Amino acid sequence: MNDAQQTEPRGHFMRQRVGIAILIVLTLLVAFVALGVGRYPVSFTQAISILFTNLFHIPSSWNTVMENTVMNLRLPRVLAALLIGAALAESGAVYQGIFRNPMVSPDLLGVSSGACVGAAVGILLGWGSVGIQIAAFAVAIVAVALAVSIPRLFKNNSILMLVLAGVVVCGFMTSILGFLKFIADPNGQLADIVFWTMGSLNTIDNSSLARYAPIIIICGTILFLLRWRINVLSLSDEQAYYLGTNVTVLRILIIICATLMTASAVCMSGTIGWVGLVVPHMSRLIVGSDNRFVIPTSIVFGALFMLLADTLARTLSEMSIPISIITGLVGAPLFIILLALRRKTLR
Repeated sequence: MNDAQQTEPRGHFMRQRVGIAILIVLTLLVAFVALGVGRYPVSFTQAISILFTNLFHIPSSWNTVMENTVMNLRLPRVLAALLIGAALAESGAVYQGIFRNPMVSPDLLGVSSGACVGAAVGILLGWGSVGIQIAAFAVAIVAVALAVSIPRLFKNNSILMLVLAGVVVCGFMTSILGFLKFIADPNGQLADIVFWTMGSLNTIDNSSLARYAPIIIICGTILFLLRWRINVLSLSDEQAYYLGTNVTVLRILIIICATLMTASAVCMSGTIGWVGLVVPHMSRLIVGSDNRFVIPTSIVFGALFMLLADTLARTLSEMSIPISIITGLVGAPLFIILLALRRKTLR
């Protein structure tokens, strides 16, 4: 009996690790394929050869246009899609864990709405892409600071108060965004604001990656290392205290990291919905509810989901489709299916 009890968890953990490994391999394959897919097609073998030519001194069988397309246009976009998808999905899994609410998404504390306001201000002022991204990041952080300050103002640090504060800030930022749309020039500025709020990777370049990738990687690594502590925060505060956890400090650290990740992702791509809500639920269907496995699965699954969405967005039409349209068309039916599969556990 004891041997059987020990064998079952060991086999369960092995299946979880195998599932994550399969997702990683699938994501890498899709990433390599995405390098060659587009209006200017490059074969799979040529894309791989161009990517690794400097490492292995592969004889050149391609022209300069192919190399520029792969290295300067598609590679930054593929890397950005992987980072953004991983960031949004990991943030979603983390928020759902610490707030003990399966309906929570990364824009809970007003991150996305604040970033939209900042981007709209930058567009109205005629700033370039760098200025718009910096403004979006700054206002996103201000929005989160407001959401976190409201519970302290009322001397109520409960999770419910923090969630309600986030809802208030989201509504406030949405109203400001509506006003900015109203005063925007309908012949140019309004279209830019609307397109930015729908999400796109058209403006991604190496400088964008250099600005925001380090933030996403550092914060994502911290959350990955703290994933077992998120299991503790999923319990009641009293139970967490009894287990020797400083709940307040740990929750603030996790919220800061998840918020910085989300803000960085939104600044690179604009607002993209459904990833942070649907992917963690799909990950739980694969590996269960243990955050030690949910978080790494969400990271890989989110990267794969976003990469597929962006590849479809830039190949289905001659003009690049906003990514939120793709994620919404795919994410909404998936979420309905997830609700149907988990209807007995959602009470």
